[in-house]
Amino acid sequence: MTLPPLSAEPRLTTLSHGGGCGCKIAPGILSDLLRNTVAMPLPEELLVGIATADDAAVYLLNDKQALVATTDFFMPIVDDPYDFGRIAATNAISDVYAMGGQPILALALVGMPMSVLSHDTIGRILEGGAAACAAAGIPIAGGHTIDSVEPIYGLVALGLVHPDRVRKNAGAHPGDVLVLGKPLGTGVMSGALKKEQLSPAAYAEMIATTTQLNTAGPDLAALTGVHALTDVTGFGLAGHALEMARGADCEVRIDWDRVPVMAEVRDLLAQGIVTGASGNNWASYGAAVALPEGFAGTERSLLTDPQTSGGLLVSCAPSALDQVLGVFAAHGFAHAAVIGETGPAGQAPRVVIR
Repeated sequence: MTLPPLSAEPRLTTLSHGGGCGCKIAPGILSDLLRNTVAMPLPEELLVGIATADDAAVYLLNDKQALVATTDFFMPIVDDPYDFGRIAATNAISDVYAMGGQPILALALVGMPMSVLSHDTIGRILEGGAAACAAAGIPIAGGHTIDSVEPIYGLVALGLVHPDRVRKNAGAHPGDVLVLGKPLGTGVMSGALKKEQLSPAAYAEMIATTTQLNTAGPDLAALTGVHALTDVTGFGLAGHALEMARGADCEVRIDWDRVPVMAEVRDLLAQGIVTGASGNNWASYGAAVALPEGFAGTERSLLTDPQTSGGLLVSCAPSALDQVLGVFAAHGFAHAAVIGETGPAGQAPRVVIR
């Protein structure tokens, strides 16, 4: 008797209710969940904790070294298992770079629906993650696996940084210039992919952007004129800019027409492709964002679009701008652009779109 062929595996993106950093809990809800958290007295060695919602924790080891520790994981943003692994690992490692650190090793976090996906598919996800770590020059030194309902992959990423070169998201100075390292649009693109409306060219641009390691971080942190550093991920450009504004107690002003955007994103927005996470982000912090008159709803969706493995957002002294742009260029970030500035000290922290 000849058995019927096994049915094809489902697309990865159909197995998850959200994808990439769009899976993040909205910032307003997250704050509410954490409001009653009871913390033990913090050790003096903890240079960066949860106080400013920074990208990673930083713990002082000695006069010349501090440990950077972070974790990030999510459900599939693409259907190709190898690409999913690469994107997830690149995104996790980015938080080390965003603190000015150099990654040293990673641990894999793996949750897979073992009765739904083949061992080959799961193996390709892990291979993609390992490839991203190899590109960063670090090993995957261990990890943990579970059988889960939805596919989940990510890393614990560890790095080292000189204590004097730690760059927080809260260190911006009044009158700083803002530079963004990568174009926006991965949330919109992932939504289009899930609906099978993303062109091959747009997919290629999405993969190239989300798998580009933010290796410029340590060199940017080495510049004395760089005051604050973060990466733009699940809370969107407006959300991460607002964290920077709150940390510096000033406005962050963004010149919207200077913000880099991937090629087909606005066409996709015009077709009605918007992520639910974008709306959740706006509901969480929109009251602290000032929009110009006539600002289109699609543009607002892009402003809050959750970015996966997004670019570094740098706040630097005007005198350091040429150095900052030079570092980005040296690391291959062709779309890095000046997008705005910080306002005077003492203003109500908010984001102003011009």
